[in-house]
Amino acid sequence: MCTGKCSRFVGLSLIPLSLTCIVANTLLLVPQGKTTWTNTGHLSLQVWLMAGFLGGGLMVLCPGIAAVRAGGKGCCGAGCCGNRCRMLRSIFSSAFGVLGAIYCLSVSGAGLRIGPKCLMDSRWDYHFRDTEGSYLQNRTLWDLCVEPPGVVSWNVTLFSLLVAASCLEIVLCGVQLVNATLGVFCGDCRKKGTPR
Repeated sequence: MCTGKCSRFVGLSLIPLSLTCIVANTLLLVPQGKTTWTNTGHLSLQVWLMAGFLGGGLMVLCPGIAAVRAGGKGCCGAGCCGNRCRMLRSIFSSAFGVLGAIYCLSVSGAGLRIGPKCLMDSRWDYHFRDTEGSYLQNRTLWDLCVEPPGVVSWNVTLFSLLVAASCLEIVLCGVQLVNATLGVFCGDCRKKGTPR
């Protein structure tokens, strides 16, 4: 596969993954679709760190767009020199994306391990913090959180989605780093008459 085609494939894969992270983080802010707990400070720190919105979202959306542009025509010039310039930009952008995806992965993983902040025994706290993530296997504990209702399954589902998406983003940004480096040094194997 040519470096240009590979860039387009990676970019077109990163864009929906980053949008998925943005939507998942937005949903974490409104447990069960209700804004009742958003303004009162009863959401966990990992939700407020916006790892899905900033790290896995915006910081990966930029490399996705840069990779798509590196795989086709752009304003950086035509021919070999223009494509190498776009590939060089894609290298830096992909490195930025790896950092964002790692941020998303670490915060989301911590969110899964610590558990949500919820009302249990008339007290708002991180009641699953000391279980070191074992609450994930014991669903009977999930019902002990009174408010927000269903917050444990909500957080587990969305943080798991963020973990999976950020793992894929790390892999794809890493592939694009290697691909773009090859594109800078070796150029693109497509011929001038080949559509981009």
